[in-house]
Amino acid sequence: MGFGFRRSFKIAPGIRMSASKSGIGLSFGGKGLRYSVHSSGRRRMTTSIPGTGISYTSSNSTRRNYRSNPYQRHQQILQREQQAREEKDRNRLIVEKFDNRIEMIKSIHKECDDEIDWLDIKNVPAPFQRDQKGPLEIAATSKYLNYRPGFFVKLFKTETKQKNKLLLDIQNASKEDTRAYQEWLELNIIANRVLKGDVDAFFEVIDQMSPLDDLLEFGSGFEFFCENPNFMNIEFDVHSNSVVPQKALTLTKTGKISEKEMTKTQYYDIQQDYICSCILRIARDMFAILPLKHLVIDAMDEQLNTATGYSERVCILSVHLKRDQMNRLNFEYIDCSDAISGFEHRMKFKKTGGFAPVQPITSHDIQI
Repeated sequence: MGFGFRRSFKIAPGIRMSASKSGIGLSFGGKGLRYSVHSSGRRRMTTSIPGTGISYTSSNSTRRNYRSNPYQRHQQILQREQQAREEKDRNRLIVEKFDNRIEMIKSIHKECDDEIDWLDIKNVPAPFQRDQKGPLEIAATSKYLNYRPGFFVKLFKTETKQKNKLLLDIQNASKEDTRAYQEWLELNIIANRVLKGDVDAFFEVIDQMSPLDDLLEFGSGFEFFCENPNFMNIEFDVHSNSVVPQKALTLTKTGKISEKEMTKTQYYDIQQDYICSCILRIARDMFAILPLKHLVIDAMDEQLNTATGYSERVCILSVHLKRDQMNRLNFEYIDCSDAISGFEHRMKFKKTGGFAPVQPITSHDIQI
């Protein structure tokens, strides 16, 4: 298919999504081949073909399996918060939760979906030949043919009932085999389309896997543009005013909560780390689930236009990220703001003034 026109869709609460849905999408939830969806933001996949001993697994959890310490500790704090009864304990927990929140928004880049090997998925053999019986039906049929009524079955004359049950088992086994084959076929089709660079298939993968939906908890929104299978442009709504706190919380010696306005330097430093961390995380997830080579990610935010007196949605950071460059980073130890400087980017940032609008990088500005 041609790539002469732009396709896009948004993922954000209350925002309309528009994208081509031609063809068969990913199949989630089923015996044998399964994509597991969990509300925390991760989507993991398990592919196993009954009767072959072949499987492909990225995770079997229904929730994101967080690996970084800030995210793991966040779950622990939520549990302890329910148990806190005394005022000092509650105050201590509130401050700890605040500190952890700051750590989390600086550590978003440490979370990432496991990489999908689409070639492996494409090469997974069918569970059985389509014109033959499936392994479950064969096993159920064998059980029926080899059935021999026992003493009590003969005594109570329930042989017919037992045989009817076995016949029903054959029918159910046939349905399970058909379902497993259909799920294999759908995954095989989507893998072929992805490997051929079908842009519509890219959107279907993003739509079904929702790799970034844990960032929606911060109020973030995303818009994807793709007209070339090697390149994708993503606009990321940072909503920094609602994500980065304006006030700092500390605990006094008497166990009270002290609340003070952050200095401009503190606020903008956290804001920069948050935005850069998100950009790296977005790139990691996109490179993990799609065979892209180039990404341009634009961080969009609301800023006051002093010429009109109205807030406007503007680009405050635009970064061109290459897959090979991303693969050289040790995400556990990088400073995300420093890491962004290693990529082609456009940013105007002052420690006491924050971000200023910049012109986004376009596909015409880079060599693909």
